[in-house]
Amino acid sequence: MKKSFLILLLSTVSMLAYAQQDSERVSKQLDIFNDVMRELDMNYVDTLAYESIVETAINQMLKQVDPYTVYYSEKDSKKLREMTTGQYGGIGAVIQQREIKDAKGEKEWQTFIANPYEGMPAQRNGLMAGDRILTINGESVKGLKVSEVSRKLRGVPGTMITVEIQRPGEKKARKISFMREEIRMEPVRYYCAYKADSLSEPVGYIGFDDFTDQSARDFERALDDLINNDHIGSLIIDLRSNGGGLISQAVEIVNLFVEKGTTVVDTKGKNEEPLYTYRTRHEAKYPNLPLVIMVDKNTASAAEIVCGALQDLGRATLIGQRTFGKGLVQSIRPITHDGSLKVTTARYYLPSGRCIQAIDYSERQKGHDLKKDTAGGILPDIVIDDSMKVDVSYALYNQHMFFDFATLYRQHHATLPASPKEFTLTDADMDDFCQFLDEQKFEYETETNKYFKELLKLAHKEDIDSTTLQQLEAFEEAVKPNYREAIKRNEENVKNLLGREIVMRYYYQKGEAAYLLRFDKEFKRALKEADALLIKFNVY
Repeated sequence: MKKSFLILLLSTVSMLAYAQQDSERVSKQLDIFNDVMRELDMNYVDTLAYESIVETAINQMLKQVDPYTVYYSEKDSKKLREMTTGQYGGIGAVIQQREIKDAKGEKEWQTFIANPYEGMPAQRNGLMAGDRILTINGESVKGLKVSEVSRKLRGVPGTMITVEIQRPGEKKARKISFMREEIRMEPVRYYCAYKADSLSEPVGYIGFDDFTDQSARDFERALDDLINNDHIGSLIIDLRSNGGGLISQAVEIVNLFVEKGTTVVDTKGKNEEPLYTYRTRHEAKYPNLPLVIMVDKNTASAAEIVCGALQDLGRATLIGQRTFGKGLVQSIRPITHDGSLKVTTARYYLPSGRCIQAIDYSERQKGHDLKKDTAGGILPDIVIDDSMKVDVSYALYNQHMFFDFATLYRQHHATLPASPKEFTLTDADMDDFCQFLDEQKFEYETETNKYFKELLKLAHKEDIDSTTLQQLEAFEEAVKPNYREAIKRNEENVKNLLGREIVMRYYYQKGEAAYLLRFDKEFKRALKEADALLIKFNVY
């Protein structure tokens, strides 16, 4: 007993000595910073913008730490609240900026409504994708960055906003006035039950986007609906491109499927001692429901806790690509003058003891280049190759051809000919699309063609014989892309992406999700796996 007490006492003394040494190092650096600020204040030739200087210094300092440790000044407090709650005051629409030629042929950046959210103020009051924003409350948005336009659109719920827009095909601008509202982004993007003769029982699907406050409650409601009304026998959870969020919400979702008292995740700080162990607190609601989770390289943070914990506990089969690998935990600490610091305080460890963090940011402070550990992240049980060739679809998307044609299509079709689950573009639609591309003078150039042009320039400068030059010039014609032929070669992909954009004009985000699942190869594989798990469960 005395020996144990002595070891504990020596350990405590050692920790206190280390803490004191650490405190002295911090104090020294703060003294240096304060002296530099004092000298600038006393001797610099002009008056300084101290707030801007200090904020820049803080942000540059945090860049040396990791990308998740962020300072929020008093004016940025709303941004922090939006991140944790998924709520903000505004109109409920995504905007985008594009470089457009004006009447004089000069290029300028213009702001458009890209995606109004169904049921939110922008959509309910008639704003549509493709509308160009001219003024907000009488103030022109010309020359403003997209972030500045966004700030003007947002505001206190209940305040009036007037948006002047120019709708394609109309000569006269429109002014639309309505009230801003509290906007809450739905964490459940889309959910449904799939029924088919090839399936033993209906398979549920939940597309889940982020882990904000109360998002687990929304997930549970969707699942209850699928169980009680659609009588699903298994469930697919889609966590692809889910960047994570609050650990507490991840633990609550895991708790739906594993028994009370189960360890979901441990967090450990700089001393590698457990800071907190997150365990399930309630009886499992669906302990025997077969689960398949879809993941990809953008599945991160709290989303990785859900899929990793359920994989470790033998409760789910993962399908897709290796996940992002963010095993760091952030806490929000109050800072003087109503600021906040979102600071990395720990690493998290899954039930098997693994930490999936892929990048060691401590290497940056040592002056070393950052490298991503290929063993980081979570490896799915079933890996699906997501590599795809770059085709004409990339150029069509990048030059907004899908977007602009969908806007035109919506103007000429009051309703969509079929539901998102059935809508298909006809040959006549594709002919119209190609004609539209001609009218827009769509430019299609492959990287191969670009590099070959440079090769020809180099060949003409060097000592290449005329016969070889002629052959190269002839070959240039062979690699020159023809967009109509490229569309025919990649017709399925072009149709799917164009159809997606058109469906969104009528059925918004839920319609988009329903449409895309029809062509989702990973989802089709997940359906088979979910059905196989159900059969296995019934057998045993």
